[in-house]
Amino acid sequence: MLDIQRLSTTQPDFDQRLAALTDWDDGATHAVEAAVGEILKAVRQRGDAALLDYSERFDGWRVGHVTELEVGAARCGEALEGLPADDRQALETAAARIREYHLHQRQAGWERTEADGTRLGQQIRPIERVGIYVPGGKAAYPSSVLMNAIPARVAGVGEIVMVAPAPGGEIAPMVLAAAAVAGVDRVFLLGGAQAVAALAYGTDTVPAVDKIVGPGNAFVAEAKRRVFGHVGIDMVAGPSEILIICDGQTDPAWTAMDLFSQAEHDEDARAILVCPEARYLDEVQAAMERLLPDMSRSEIIRASLLRRGALICVRDLGEAARVANAIAPEHLELSVVEPERLAAAIHHAGAIFLGRYTPEALGDYCAGPSHVLPTSRTARFASPLGVMDFCKSTSMVYCTPSGAAELAPVASRLAHAEGLTAHARSAEYRLAAASGEGDGQD
Repeated sequence: MLDIQRLSTTQPDFDQRLAALTDWDDGATHAVEAAVGEILKAVRQRGDAALLDYSERFDGWRVGHVTELEVGAARCGEALEGLPADDRQALETAAARIREYHLHQRQAGWERTEADGTRLGQQIRPIERVGIYVPGGKAAYPSSVLMNAIPARVAGVGEIVMVAPAPGGEIAPMVLAAAAVAGVDRVFLLGGAQAVAALAYGTDTVPAVDKIVGPGNAFVAEAKRRVFGHVGIDMVAGPSEILIICDGQTDPAWTAMDLFSQAEHDEDARAILVCPEARYLDEVQAAMERLLPDMSRSEIIRASLLRRGALICVRDLGEAARVANAIAPEHLELSVVEPERLAAAIHHAGAIFLGRYTPEALGDYCAGPSHVLPTSRTARFASPLGVMDFCKSTSMVYCTPSGAAELAPVASRLAHAEGLTAHARSAEYRLAAASGEGDGQD
């Protein structure tokens, strides 16, 4: 029997139990922190030699020469050409949809001119070089290649460098094919904290990048956290999550499988169903017990559901929305009659999937938006990966003499209030020159 946790908003300790369910320790134990610190230091000091050592130690791959870590464009192209026709079509269709969606996110710079000729504006430029981490410890993820690289390419990033673990020196052809379809410039067979270190600091073989994106395990997350500031990062991602709000009218097997779709990622994934109908929760649990034995990753699903899964009974859909906002899930399915109406009450979610015919799995692969989403309640303040994550803006200011004369007294007054005399004097020089009272010299 699948003994998944049951909660009800009528329980006096519901808030405490929900908080315990949604709390996440990202795994950054002292052991993880110490190991990552050692790896970052080694790669920074020893470069390629450290990468070779870690490839043998962690991936079981004795690399003869450091150049073997890089996969050339020709091999990626061959992987694409070698795919079965249906696989290639699926990959290219997904890529086209992702590209089309992200084209709508591009922003142009702007400029406005004030009456005195002062010009203010914003210049938007793509990041020059970006590193993409593609996980591969427990499965191959060509979709992650597309979801990270295509928004970067749409943004106009100059060079995209991809790293991916290769246990035993092997990598799935589908991952290399995805790199070819997405327009990745360079691919390295590297994983773990050592891959993050190589991207952040650079070696003789791996170029240093300006920003690192993509999820990984606790070691990757800790490494990204450590190198932030030296390079940019997208987020420190936790395990995958799904929250389904259902009105009790969806086929229980559909809902069970949607919960499985996230639980099968790993044992720390979180899958939660919220419904005002207790009998429907029973039906979904029965469906899960019936369907679970046929899943290829049934043991991972079972462990995930037992550790972090839950079936929550609420009084009504309004209360369901309040529970969802408290959880701030990565993925939120609204499997109800009027999903748009319920969506209006949702303030915190990485992505919302509206209606019974919109499973989260479509978003993982081919709907269009990137599946790189905020996890662990960070949807309260963070957003999905998108084009603007691969851009940076620069403020532009131009003052005419009359514009400087208008702004200088304001700046001077505020600078004196802060005790910053040089700031004040710098503004006052322009004021004197603009008013014809001197040449700005003491």
